Amino acid sequence: MNKTLLIISGLTLGTVTILTLNSKVLAYRGDASVQGPNYSAERHEQMTSALDSNDYQAWYELMQNRGRIAQVVTPENFEKFVEMHRLRTEGDLEGANVIRAELGLGQELRDGSGRENRMGSGRNADR
Repeated sequence: MNKTLLIISGLTLGTVTILTLNSKVLAYRGDASVQGPNYSAERHEQMTSALDSNDYQAWYELMQNRGRIAQVVTPENFEKFVEMHRLRTEGDLEGANVIRAELGLGQELRDGSGRENRMGSGRNADR
């Protein structure tokens, strides 16, 4: 009886731990109001400064090896990206999503509710 109780308790604890960690890691994806696991106040300040001053080179250096976005956003379309960022921070997710689609950045921004603005898994079918 004790062995069964111990096994069930262990499995329950393991499941709860996995679900809790998974939800925290996935919560930040696409939701600008949630800080990601790699967030640092210093990097955030540097990124904000690069975007506010429209400094592509500074932004690019901060984005090295941080995903597909550094391949999609170029010096030619950086101004559009900065505009998307500005709209998003002002709360205009619809306007930001239009630019996001124009840039080919994939899934739409979330409204902060934890739900995406469209149906599906958030992945583009053509990628």
